[in-house]
Amino acid sequence: MAFTHEMGHIVGGWCGGATLQTANLLPWNLPYSIFDPDPRPLITLWCGPLLGVVAPLGLAVGIRRESTWFVANFCVLANGAYLATAWFSGDRFLDTAKLLEHGAHPITIGLYCVLTIGFGYTGFRRSCIRVLTPLPCESVDAVSNRRPSRQRNGDQRSEMRRRRSRAD
Repeated sequence: MAFTHEMGHIVGGWCGGATLQTANLLPWNLPYSIFDPDPRPLITLWCGPLLGVVAPLGLAVGIRRESTWFVANFCVLANGAYLATAWFSGDRFLDTAKLLEHGAHPITIGLYCVLTIGFGYTGFRRSCIRVLTPLPCESVDAVSNRRPSRQRNGDQRSEMRRRRSRAD
């Protein structure tokens, strides 16, 4: 999440004509990018949360695996939660304060937070259920005293997935 978010700032800065002075994308550090001059700071600032959501979702659509959706849904939720908590903290070095400082309307930030947190939570919860719930173990049929066939076991897995999706 932090990597795609910060890469969004970097791409946005370059697209807006800003000059990157320094950046840190190393794992286990707080990522940052500093542009000077930055003629269009709102482009630079908004591209972080926007590409931080669009890039993982695009990968999930392309790869179409449940584990990729798990990560993408987390990124959607985390980007919204980041802007919301940065707003409440009031820290002037975080994205929300900078967005407001450079003229972003509070309603656009609030709308972004509501949409990403709402859809992100719903999708991440669904992904957690699907990815983290173990499939039933293969059992021995009590009547015939043998294991179910692969086809039958596949049907059981399909039925379990249908039940999980209905529970969402």
